[in-house]
Amino acid sequence: MYLAHFALQQLPFGLTPNTGFYVGLNGHQQAMEVLQTALGHGEGFIKVTGEVGTGKTLLCRKLLNEAPAHWSLAYIPDPNLDPQQLRWALALELGLKQSDNIDQQQLAHLLQRQLLLLAGAGRQVVLLVDEAQALPDETLEALRLITNLETEQHKLVQVVLFGQPELDKRLAQPKFRQLRQRISFSYQLPQLQRTEVAAYLQQRLLFAGSQQMLFSKLALWLLSHYSRGIPRLINVLAHKALLLSYGAGLSRAGWWQIYQAAVDTEDVQQPSRGWLTTAAIVAVLSLLLSLWLQPSGMLALWSLP
Repeated sequence: MYLAHFALQQLPFGLTPNTGFYVGLNGHQQAMEVLQTALGHGEGFIKVTGEVGTGKTLLCRKLLNEAPAHWSLAYIPDPNLDPQQLRWALALELGLKQSDNIDQQQLAHLLQRQLLLLAGAGRQVVLLVDEAQALPDETLEALRLITNLETEQHKLVQVVLFGQPELDKRLAQPKFRQLRQRISFSYQLPQLQRTEVAAYLQQRLLFAGSQQMLFSKLALWLLSHYSRGIPRLINVLAHKALLLSYGAGLSRAGWWQIYQAAVDTEDVQQPSRGWLTTAAIVAVLSLLLSLWLQPSGMLALWSLP
């Protein structure tokens, strides 16, 4: 791999959500503040939505890792559950043992009793549901009913839904108006702006052990365009571009490596000959400007992407 070539200690652009590579960009920081504020105030339902690859699962894991000691967390990564399976998933996360002899009514009673015991011990129960757009209709309704469990002072369960924009469309249906009205805080993760893309790449390279920006300015511009500011696609393109640069023996990735990476990647803003021509023209103009400004202009040729 290219680690030694670029003096890196680990891969900077992996696809697995890794909180060790969390970059506190504006949108993600605002989302964390919304979550912490809403949960701190004991709100029943909180919702975070964003396009595929914008970092919802990473936020969820960061929230799990940084939870205060008095929280009792229940995490559901696979939401394709019926209401009974959802209740059992929550019960198991809260320390109850599964039994085939317990029917739905008994389970609801045991779950409520466990929640009251936890509340009495000063515990705050938070249920995190990832990929919430995949929740069946009846399970969404079961979630609403679970949040009906409360004392006179506060909710016994707080629910955080992480989902794609399809979740908003589903909740806009009239049949979900009761649940929709329970959502007191919501946040939509934005895609990164061009200036944020450069900061994101630089920070991840720093986490991986590099003090250098391994992408040229034109490469950064094209990477932002092709990825549409989606962190997962940024990671894919950056990783492929560094592989190509390593194979060519280059010290950094240029516009040509980003273009080649984009051609080989699904779901990006597809490259066209027009963009390739524009990039080539910009590169030539950069070369001519460097040669004109520097007496030893030929040396500038080697620093071009």
